[in-house]
Amino acid sequence: MTGQPTPLKVMCALAIRQAFDQVIVPDLAAAGVMLEIDWNPTTVIMKTIEGGGRADALVIMTEAMDELSAQGIIDPASRFEVVQSRVGIAVPKGAPHPDISTTSAFRQTLLNARSIAYSQAGASGIHFRNVLDQLGIAETIKAKATVIPAGFTAEKLLTGEADIAVQQISELMTVPDVDIVGRFPEEVQKASRLAGALFADTPNRAAAEKFLDTLRSERAIEAYRSTGLDVVPR
Repeated sequence: MTGQPTPLKVMCALAIRQAFDQVIVPDLAAAGVMLEIDWNPTTVIMKTIEGGGRADALVIMTEAMDELSAQGIIDPASRFEVVQSRVGIAVPKGAPHPDISTTSAFRQTLLNARSIAYSQAGASGIHFRNVLDQLGIAETIKAKATVIPAGFTAEKLLTGEADIAVQQISELMTVPDVDIVGRFPEEVQKASRLAGALFADTPNRAAAEKFLDTLRSERAIEAYRSTGLDVVPR
């Protein structure tokens, strides 16, 4: 009796999860490739790799991928940019949408919030802390913030712990029963790119290459767009 195929191990940043759930995972399963995915912020994934952790492929922020390429940990020939992600805010479903149309209005909205949820380790949370410094309201917001170590900040809207959640738009969209207000104003926005690649020493190269091909499929591209991500031109 033939056993089940060994799952392809993949490390992935959270921003792309909804597209994976909708299209990439089922399409690969239909092609006979089962995925075992470690979902974490890029900073957490990098710490895992620094500690010796490995997989077959990964999708993380481009700056981190550049570091891994320089260290010979990933196969640079396999590397390509997949999507671009922007930071935004969400509120509980049915709640009034605050004004974030200008940087001034955005600043006032943050000051008016009861509590703002953001991620300590995620790229969006790191950027948000820089924005708070830029706007001169860091101490005021931090005193009433709901900070999570990792995961989806919009879940704190469902528990009532926060009335505004800050994260990548695609990550906010992963949580049901919340409303997306929109992106940060361009003056305080950060567009982060995610890249995919193979680990240089993967023993499952054929399946890992199929994984990367699926990331570039037309169905995947449609899923990226429908989940708040911008597709990086090839």
